[in-house]
Amino acid sequence: MTEDSSSYEMQIRKDDGQKETKAKPGLSAGKIFYKPGVIEEETDETSVLDSSVMESPMLGVGYGGSGFLRPPLQQTSSLHRIPTYSSSIGHSTVYRHDCRSRSHRHGASRRTRRRAILKNGECNILKSRISQRRLRFLQDMFTTLVDAQWRWTLLVFTLSFILSWLGFALIWWLIAFTHGDLELDHLPPMQESNGWKPCVFNIFDFTSCFLFSIETQHTIGYGARTTTEECPEAIFIMCLQSIVGVMIQAFMVGIVFAKMTRPKHRTQTLLFSKHAVVCQRDGELSLMFRVGDLRKSHIIGASVRAQLIRSRTTKEGELLSHYQTELELNADGCDSNLFFIWPITMVHRINANSPFYGVSAADVLQEKFEIVVILEGTIESTGQTTQARSSYTTSEIMWGHRFVPLVTYNRERQGYEVDYSKFEETTQVDTPLCSAKELDEFYGNQADRRSIESTEHLVLKMPERPARPDSPAPPPKAEQKNGDFTVTL
Repeated sequence: MTEDSSSYEMQIRKDDGQKETKAKPGLSAGKIFYKPGVIEEETDETSVLDSSVMESPMLGVGYGGSGFLRPPLQQTSSLHRIPTYSSSIGHSTVYRHDCRSRSHRHGASRRTRRRAILKNGECNILKSRISQRRLRFLQDMFTTLVDAQWRWTLLVFTLSFILSWLGFALIWWLIAFTHGDLELDHLPPMQESNGWKPCVFNIFDFTSCFLFSIETQHTIGYGARTTTEECPEAIFIMCLQSIVGVMIQAFMVGIVFAKMTRPKHRTQTLLFSKHAVVCQRDGELSLMFRVGDLRKSHIIGASVRAQLIRSRTTKEGELLSHYQTELELNADGCDSNLFFIWPITMVHRINANSPFYGVSAADVLQEKFEIVVILEGTIESTGQTTQARSSYTTSEIMWGHRFVPLVTYNRERQGYEVDYSKFEETTQVDTPLCSAKELDEFYGNQADRRSIESTEHLVLKMPERPARPDSPAPPPKAEQKNGDFTVTL
């Protein structure tokens, strides 16, 4: 009995040694889809796995040094589906391949990209070393003050009036001084006794000139100080100050009004989802994010664009560190032009024309890119054009999630109700962790496969009706035998 058991153990060790000497499986169709959420066909080659496992906060599964995800060990060759319950951010479940403890690879963490567009839509761009920067900005003073912060705009608003008052007060003082109105014998108390006629009545000193400057510029006219016909230059300065005062007031009021009615403030009520999700829709991997509007006044002609920013190397070896690629978007079977009456989920289908065609869930953890999303449209109440921006980095892409519905019909209020508490809410769904390219290679012809599945679904769901004598012959039916489809009449 002992000899039999020892020989059995030696045979097992010999078989294990032969398995360890086998090469790792290649990336052929049917072998690269050992990932949660897809139909897998296992072979004996799956017994050869790397011993190192990385704990991923997004995927929740381990993968070896080759960079491709691998499943737990299975001993049978069958078709099955593994749920992606730990594929969301914030979960760190690690599937063990066997009962032995596995070591984690230190330093394997998500690589993040520095943002070009912040979540609030601000551009994270710092400009430096601009030649003649002050001169260029002063030439466009209106735009400079509109773009400036409120404290600087109010400071310029206040200084423009004070300096104009002081400047014209100095001119009035010089006119009175050169005419001799500030001499002791020519002051207002002595003007009636000696018959002196000044350029401006009731001018005693510089303070009186400053008060007269304010009254003239803003047409206050208290009646104590007035201009006479004695000095033509005084009449000219009075007309000039009235014109300058109107121009300054119109300029500053225009700046304040432009700052208060900027279409940029409308973007505060335009929402983008905090995360983007990747899941299957109609048999294709899709990248999705959600946009919404809080106001009752709509955005007319709203359109959404998305651009991918990542590094790219040309054929000549040139490194383009911030290469931008336009992503094709659609919503509910329409293009990116929206009828924006409730929150809409924008969908980017990851097909052969998508830059994410060869990107898997494991690649998202390692690559560095940023997806910039832009919503443009016309404000219905003001007619101004507005633009709202946001971005998603690799740490904000949730693989294996789907947005939950948030629009329901309220029978009591007789209208569609949007629950914005569910705007960021997602649910986990079974999603392949491989790339869309590998998924197409595994399934082959997607269109034929889906049409066959839909036909079988209709055949199973539609009830059979009894045939009448005058009814035509029934249509042919498709039957599947050993993986081949045959037509039975």
